[in-house]
Parts: sequence; C-alpha cells; structure tokens
Amino acid sequence: VGDRRGVREQLGEPHAVLLIGVALEAEHRGRDREARLSTGHARQALAAAHRLLLSGYLETLALIERLHRLLLDVIKDEFERIGKFDINSVQALLLFNIGNKVMTAGELKNRGYYQGSNVSYNLKKLVELGYIHHQRCEVDRRSVRVKLTEKGMEVHQMIANLFQRHSDELGSADRLRADGIEGMNDDLRSVERYWTEEIRYIY
Repeated sequence: VGDRRGVREQLGEPHAVLLIGVALEAEHRGRDREARLSTGHARQALAAAHRLLLSGYLETLALIERLHRLLLDVIKDEFERIGKFDINSVQALLLFNIGNKVMTAGELKNRGYYQGSNVSYNLKKLVELGYIHHQRCEVDRRSVRVKLTEKGMEVHQMIANLFQRHSDELGSADRLRADGIEGMNDDLRSVERYWTEEIRYIY
C-alpha cells in the first residue's frame, strides 16, 4: 500500500486497484478494532474505578460509625480512670464543643453537634449538675443561651488535654501526619456538604 505506483506497474491497473482497496479496507478494519478495544478498555477501567470508589465509600461510612462509638468509649474510660461518674461521654463532648462560647440549643443543632430531643435533655441535666449556666435571651424570651460554668470548663479542659495527648502520640508514632489528615478532612467535608445538600433537597 505504501508504494501504490509500483503495485500498479507490476500487476496492472485493474488488479492493482483491487489489491490496494483490499489492503486499505484491512487497514481500516484494524484501526476500527483497535478503537473498539481501546473503548472497551476505557469502559472496563471506568467500571473498576467506580467499584473501587464504592468500596472505599462504604468502608469510610463504617469507619465513621466505629470511630464515633470508640471515641465515646475512650472518653468513658478516661472518666473511669480519674473517678468521674456523674456525666456520660455524650455530655462531656457537648461541654467540649461549647467551650468558651455562648450558644443556644438551636445553634448546637445547626452546627451538627447533636440532634433531636437529646440536646434539651442533656442541657437540662448539665444545668442541674452545675456544668452549664443558662439564661433567657433578652431579645427573644423563647431562646435560652447557655455557657459553661467553671465546673464545665474543667471538663472541657479535661477533654482538650485528652485529645492533645492523642494527637501527640499518634503523630510521634507516625500513625497520623499533618498532610494526610488535612486531605482526609477535605474528603470528609465534601461528604458532609453532599449529605447536607441531600437533606435540604428532600425537605
């Protein structure tokens, strides 16, 4: 095919045209086959990537659930170690998340710390135990603002120290790296935004 003039001279015009046509058709078929194979490989690679992403996503969901349960157990064990039994892990986390801020129960819900009636129950319990001070908002009397008492700040600092120790030990053992955790948090924030949008779309 590369030297069509030589073919014409050797075989004559009619035979040469036929042979060249057959060769060109075979060349086109080869290219079509290569294109189909390339497309098939691309589809297989895409399907494999989707399967891998789904597998990783499901593992992430399971890890989030397990980590939350383990975190509560870690706080419970720490409280048992120091002999503190009047509040539970969920209430301790609530105190940690409030910190030195002044917040309402609605703001706690909106920031994703707690859901449903357990916010009101835990706040009421913590007020009774002297960990939280509450007062009604002057502008909206239906709204109650809460802040930690000195006793509540002691628990907040306790949890902060616990998390600081975790961070130091994980970092020194090279189990957790600054660049790795930042990438992980970026991915988790993306999932959080997606779930938030899904909820808003439903309602």
